[in-house]
Amino acid sequence: MFSGLAERLSETFKKLRGKGRLNEADIKAAMRDIKLALLEADVSIKVVKPFIAAVSERAVGQEVMASLTPAQQIVKIVNEEMTAIMGGGQAKLQIASKPPTVIMMCGLQGAGKTTHCAKLAGYYKKQGKRPLLVACDVVRPAAIQQLCVVGQAVGVPVFEMGQKDPVEIAAAAIEHAKLHGNDMVFLDTAGRLHVDEVLMDELRRMKEQTAPTEILLTVDAMTGQDAVNAASAFHEALGITGVILTKTDGDTRGGAALTVKYITGQPIKFIGTGEKLADIEPFFPDRMASRILGMGDVLSLIEKAQESVDAEKMAEAERRFRESRFTLTDCLEQFAQLRRMGPLDQIMGMIPGVDASALKGAQIDEKQFDRMEAIILSMTPEERERPDLLNASRKQRIAKGSGTSPQEINRLLKMYEQMKKMMKQFSKMGRSGGRMPRGFPFR
Repeated sequence: MFSGLAERLSETFKKLRGKGRLNEADIKAAMRDIKLALLEADVSIKVVKPFIAAVSERAVGQEVMASLTPAQQIVKIVNEEMTAIMGGGQAKLQIASKPPTVIMMCGLQGAGKTTHCAKLAGYYKKQGKRPLLVACDVVRPAAIQQLCVVGQAVGVPVFEMGQKDPVEIAAAAIEHAKLHGNDMVFLDTAGRLHVDEVLMDELRRMKEQTAPTEILLTVDAMTGQDAVNAASAFHEALGITGVILTKTDGDTRGGAALTVKYITGQPIKFIGTGEKLADIEPFFPDRMASRILGMGDVLSLIEKAQESVDAEKMAEAERRFRESRFTLTDCLEQFAQLRRMGPLDQIMGMIPGVDASALKGAQIDEKQFDRMEAIILSMTPEERERPDLLNASRKQRIAKGSGTSPQEINRLLKMYEQMKKMMKQFSKMGRSGGRMPRGFPFR
């Protein structure tokens, strides 16, 4: 998400960095470029106009004109204003003072509502909650079965009563949760291909009957302005309390994320970042703004590392490296740890200084890891411990065993040496007092 917008903004800021001092004409030209970039990203004109006005007002003042680094100051202003239109700070899910917390999930058909019910339930189960999924969609064929499948996948029980009245099902589920100690209830409601009065009437009755703690609207980021129009309709009818933005890993221009909070007044609380049931994360406006502007997202990167990296294995690898015993077996383990953090293009996008335009179109071959793993696994234990033993004949044997070529083996060995150099630098940083973030590899 936002790759096109990030690229356009990156080009605009490059032009500004080429100038020592900025005059009013420079700023106007930059604002025009930013405005076009936002409109091309499918951001509503209702949002673009006040955003550009706010940035321009600050940019033409002393804040920028008197700055020694005016281009950086412009980026700072755009970052702050972009964070503001997306909500300012993280909006957490409200938890009821007296359980259960009832979360009513609504949205149009195809937005990913059922899947994200399970994703959210799985997320809160990891936080120590005891969630219950409720099958209230009795319209869509196989909706109940789908919820049972994804519920089983995340280890969360599903309450269903077949094709009965959804309002009756929701009320019965809450009583069931009270009796069985479930402190969170997720109501998977029916959707439609478009907003209609029959759907809204059913949702209104369910809201009156269950008094939900939160009403979350599932919005497909791929639908752009249509998503915002749907959000407005649902908010007007139900009074939604938050939004879950799905399919943010797809080929979307990102307009919904930059628009929905401003139009509805309700924050984005979670985003779906992939197809797996673990691919959901809280939405942080400031972190998203930083990603869009090419400033990276170190906090999210560290959190991913903390979730995915085995601390004991990393500590062992660090110890072995300090003792100059970092081998290809350890390298193999590092590949596995990195892959658990998620798709490489997402990880790269979180690193500060990585240019969006450089990432766009870059084909990051995930299968390359498979080939490298095959090469290392085709070596003998002695060869993994001592790569200097790999002469031409050994490389031919390994290439045949791994289905690769001697050239690929040479590339792997070169990368291995580069990893050793990089880790030596990290090790020196740690000894000199420049601590790596806790939970990050080789802190």
